[in-house]
Parts: sequence; C-alpha cells; structure tokens
Amino acid sequence: MASKLNIRWHGRAGQGAVTAAKTIAELVAYDPNKYVQGFAIYGAEKRGAPVAAFTRIEDSPIRRHSLNMAPDVVILLDPSLVGIVNVAEGAKEGASIIINSAKEKDEIVKEIGIDPNRFKVYVVDANRISKEELGKAIPNAPMMGALAKITGIFSKDEILKITKELFEEQGKFSNKVIEGNLRSIGRAFEEIS
Repeated sequence: MASKLNIRWHGRAGQGAVTAAKTIAELVAYDPNKYVQGFAIYGAEKRGAPVAAFTRIEDSPIRRHSLNMAPDVVILLDPSLVGIVNVAEGAKEGASIIINSAKEKDEIVKEIGIDPNRFKVYVVDANRISKEELGKAIPNAPMMGALAKITGIFSKDEILKITKELFEEQGKFSNKVIEGNLRSIGRAFEEIS
C-alpha cells in the first residue's frame, strides 16, 4: 500500500457510505504503523439524500482535518447520483473509480463521462451481491471488498478476518448479519472487474 491513500465515498443516506468510510478506517487502525481518519459531510437530510464520506490512510500522523482531498480512489455506491455528483472532480490523475452498477464497464464509463485514459474504472454489482447475501440492497460491505482488492490495503483473508473481529467486538450485529456482510465482502473482492 502507498504511504498515503485518500478515499472519497459517494452515496445516498441509508446506503452505508459513512459507515464504510469509518469502518475501513477502523480496520486499517488495527495496524499500529498506520494513521487514519474516517469522516463525512452531510446535513439534516433524510434517507436517500446525497452524502459524501472520506477515509485518509497515512504512515505518519495526520495533522490536517479539512475536506480538501485529491482522492486516489473514488467510490460511487449509487449510480443514480450520475449528473448530481461529479465523481472525478478533484481526483488525482490515474485515480481508481469504483462504481456500483449492474451495467457493463464500457456502458457506465460512457454514461458517467469518465475519461478511461485519465482514470482506472472498476465496476461491481454491489446491490445484487448484498440482496443475495443480506436480503436487501445495502452496497457498503461489498464496496469495502472491492476497495480492498483494487488498492491492496487488505488481502481477502485479512479483510474478512479483521471485519469479523471488529463487528463481533462492536456487538451491534447478529451472527447472521455479520456472516452476510462477510460473504458480501468476499464476493465483491472476487467479482470486481
């Protein structure tokens, strides 16, 4: 993994973008040699409103707390945000853009208007995966698996192991929900293209 990794998440309230940004930060924090931030910006919007969340990962203490970030990775949890959110805005040249979509990569790249010569684009159908594994479309866990695969911040075994440890430690989820999330993460890790 690079010494710095800036990740910007776009989704709608209720899809888990904020939870995913903070969970990835918590998972990376298991490494005593890494420093992390996981935060979001949103107002008093209700479920379905656009939200943006951020994860910073560095090898040294993070002193800045601004929203200014040139992301290395941009994650789009909801493709209906196309036209509302410019996913490539401010992203570094060569940044990875991970999109949750059932469409083929070429089709979604054209729809969003991303220059594939400037950015690396990846697609995974996180909604389908989460529906099959959890019974509803909550794309954040599959997108965490896709992120791990594309960035190399975790191997498949590592992300599954520490996610399980974190979720069990938090005590917020039933075993059924934990197992469904782990299957979702593992499948997206394998299915991202």
